[in-house]
Amino acid sequence: MSYAKEMPDLTHGDDVAAVNSLRSAVMRLSRRLKHQRVDESLSPTEMSVLGTLSLCGSATPGELARKEHVQPPSMTRIVALLEAKGLVRLEPHPEDRRQKVVTKTEQAEAMLAESRAKRNAFLATLVDGLDEDEWAKLRAAAPVLEKLAHL
Repeated sequence: MSYAKEMPDLTHGDDVAAVNSLRSAVMRLSRRLKHQRVDESLSPTEMSVLGTLSLCGSATPGELARKEHVQPPSMTRIVALLEAKGLVRLEPHPEDRRQKVVTKTEQAEAMLAESRAKRNAFLATLVDGLDEDEWAKLRAAAPVLEKLAHL
């Protein structure tokens, strides 16, 4: 399937400009947020896997690979690194003993909480520079951005 068939029709200049502005802003803000880390030894991918486990609960490596859009062998390596750092543990699957279930540890949860607090504080300082109308628009846009992030 080609991308051209999947792309929406962006024939209006305002739509093209809005999509371009959104892409650029999201990428820049994401880059700045990635620098607000509490543990520099973890890669962004490792942090993302821990975040997925925190949000969705325990999962098999295969499930994590699908959720993180990586190949299963890559996820196996990521899980092994996280296990070696004491951030996840592998347990037998309750129904299929050939599989393992990945569960975040208390250490991972504490680190994630600290990371969220640091990133939230960073965003709060940025938001503090907005006027009330801009802040209201941002609050209204947040659920839409959340939806886009999970499509």
